[in-house]
Amino acid sequence: MSVPNHFELLTSDGQARAGRLATPHGVVRTPAFMPVGTAGAMKGMHWREVRDAGADIVLGNTYHLMLRPGAERIAALGGLQHFTGWNGPMLTDSGGFQVMSLSELRKVREEAVTFRSHIDGAIVELSPERSIEVQRLLGSDIAMQMDECVRLPAEHGDIDRAMQLSLRWAERSKRAFETAPVGYMLFGIVQGGDVPELRRASAQGLVGIGFHGYAIGGLAVGEPQSVMLAMIEEAAPFLPQARPRYLMGVGTPDDILKAVARGVDMFDCVMPTRNGRHGMAFTRHGQINLRNARHADDPRPLDETSSWPSTCNTSRAYLHHLVRSGETLGAMLLSEINIAYYQQLMSEIREAILQGNFASFCERTRSDWEKGDIAAR
Repeated sequence: MSVPNHFELLTSDGQARAGRLATPHGVVRTPAFMPVGTAGAMKGMHWREVRDAGADIVLGNTYHLMLRPGAERIAALGGLQHFTGWNGPMLTDSGGFQVMSLSELRKVREEAVTFRSHIDGAIVELSPERSIEVQRLLGSDIAMQMDECVRLPAEHGDIDRAMQLSLRWAERSKRAFETAPVGYMLFGIVQGGDVPELRRASAQGLVGIGFHGYAIGGLAVGEPQSVMLAMIEEAAPFLPQARPRYLMGVGTPDDILKAVARGVDMFDCVMPTRNGRHGMAFTRHGQINLRNARHADDPRPLDETSSWPSTCNTSRAYLHHLVRSGETLGAMLLSEINIAYYQQLMSEIREAILQGNFASFCERTRSDWEKGDIAAR
């Protein structure tokens, strides 16, 4: 089956790329960061805030949604966009990573993976075909192939076995996706752990099968950043230039800059909202810990130059008070501040690539981070 291409590469600056990905629910400007709405909700934020912050696309989780409230129920209620009220593009992951990370009791077989639900203890079977069926019921614009993700560090033999199994599951995922309506997409996932030759073999195998886009998975699981970047460098040359590339589960702003410089187009991570719930803010000054007592009497905002209202108008003293008091509003404000910072960073990255000055943009951005926060009052 020929695989249509919905990605337009607008320009490159070195290996960094700016493009447009057309989906049934709208266009995604790349490089793009996808906020993570695991169970059909953005923790601490309303969807309108996510949209206002500049996000074109968000991520939903197959594992969580199939267990609760159930894919068939969501389909009967009009699909994930209608169910949640997010009217833009959505990507859903395959559920494979959550099976690995959340299920204490699981058994991986050629046919499927069997695991115990973390919600009610029920035994559930997830095959490549069922994963695609769930994602089609959810109605996501971009579905991911079923894969097996191993924890690092791992033995070479275990990584090889999982990579080969993921390739066979990729073929089955593609066959299961063949009846999807025109415009919807399926991405393959490069596996291979921290072994260069396995990463190359996985990338080549996936391209041979043919997908709308290609993800690099199995990273950001505790390995050093240098290993993550090295694996991107191994896989990227074998992935088609004309197709979007997605680095799964990444990451920090610095991770994003370095991955964009290596040709990555799409990212997702829970870090903005998770760190926000723990009193941490991402700003052009770097990360700021609002729990620190230095902020208790400081009437200044986190960044008066920011265009996001909560960043440029809310005092550090108030944010400190909310965080130290355990008020839900503190987590909400810092989550939106962080999502807004990530989206502003992506917007500036896209503009820098289009203007051909991405390298100098990275240098200025890192310089601001290294200077650190403004002096205490």
